[in-house]
Amino acid sequence: MRWLQLALLLVLLPLAACSLNNAKSYPLEVRGPYTLDGGDILRVTVYGDDSLSKTYKVDDDGTVSFPLVGPVPVRGLTTSEAGGALAAALADGFMRNPNVSVEIDTYRPFFIQGAVKAGGQFAYVSGMTVRAAISTAGGYADTANRSRATIYRRVGDQMQKNDVDLDFPIYPGDTIVIAERWL
Repeated sequence: MRWLQLALLLVLLPLAACSLNNAKSYPLEVRGPYTLDGGDILRVTVYGDDSLSKTYKVDDDGTVSFPLVGPVPVRGLTTSEAGGALAAALADGFMRNPNVSVEIDTYRPFFIQGAVKAGGQFAYVSGMTVRAAISTAGGYADTANRSRATIYRRVGDQMQKNDVDLDFPIYPGDTIVIAERWL
């Protein structure tokens, strides 16, 4: 009887240790300030010139086509850095001491596919998680794996793929894939 208890203890001890390890680590970076990329729509305000104060879309090549100065690269910049880049371009022979403010009008979309009711492209809302994205897509399909998701995210020049839980933050441009369960 004593051997049976010892054998049971040896089997259950490693399993108990696994359940205590709840630390989550994700190789995908959780970003700092939001950086601009193709598909973002910006609200640009040029103080003192209402004709230039409009909304502008960031092109696929990461530039904003701005009147008077042409395309200005903004990919990878924050909104304040983009305002500085536009002000510098205007100061180069077009305006004296321009004051430019840039805000996000509309974020670029995120994408969701797989075992959801209505996959596709959806508008991003600041602070979204995988769970909120699934709700935006109409919820799970009947055959969905309801505990994990896969996110594809561009980091620099590379696309990264990682399995995440449902409370992981998503960002504009992410592609979320919900797998089907097998049982």
